[in-house]
Amino acid sequence: MLKNINSDYLNWIILIGSLLLLFEVLFFNGGLIVTFLLSIGSIYLGRKWRPRFLGKVLYWGGWIWLVVTVLNMITLRYFLFVLIIYLIVQFYQQQKNPKQIKPVITEPKEIDSNGHFIHRKKIFESKIFSSQKSPEYAYEWNDINIQVGVGNTVIDLSDTVLPKGEAVICIRSLVGNVQILIPYEMEVHIHHSVMVGAITIFQEEEQKVVNETVLYETAQYKEADQKIKLFTSAISGKLEVKRA
Repeated sequence: MLKNINSDYLNWIILIGSLLLLFEVLFFNGGLIVTFLLSIGSIYLGRKWRPRFLGKVLYWGGWIWLVVTVLNMITLRYFLFVLIIYLIVQFYQQQKNPKQIKPVITEPKEIDSNGHFIHRKKIFESKIFSSQKSPEYAYEWNDINIQVGVGNTVIDLSDTVLPKGEAVICIRSLVGNVQILIPYEMEVHIHHSVMVGAITIFQEEEQKVVNETVLYETAQYKEADQKIKLFTSAISGKLEVKRA
């Protein structure tokens, strides 16, 4: 995540944080250094005497003291505030311009020693903070199983050749929208769970969904030679499934 921050901005964030830490130690919390030294000393002595009861008390007491001290620091609150603002700005930008993934499709070449398994190029990656979109040209299909932290995911199935039988898509996300574009002739089974969000499946639409699980299956799904099974879950976000 930090590699996407402009180096000048990162330098300013660190500089301001360092100055804030200095002011905190000199003017607002003069005993901070003493507290750190005492807590670290307790951890050191506790580790040294750990087999004894006194050692365990010093060790865990030192860790608790250190954690409480850090949590009460103004500098820590500053860095948490900066991180939250950064996440909000990045999420807003990702909403406007989803990142487009264009994988290079090559013939599979890597085979294990027994000749049973083939490594294939992945269309989507698990991302902590990023939006993804399927390529706008024909691509080789592989089942999708990803985790997304924050970001949007767009999967267009009209530019790929789906295999005979059942194609599986599994997407688990924290915050973000998922859009799946399904060919008109394709049957689909959908299993979606969400804490807070909205759902649009073809002509059916629910704008406010709270802590709900939705099951949807087209009429000819069980008899179809080619079909799609979709599993999605999210803390917050919109699921949109439509024909393309």
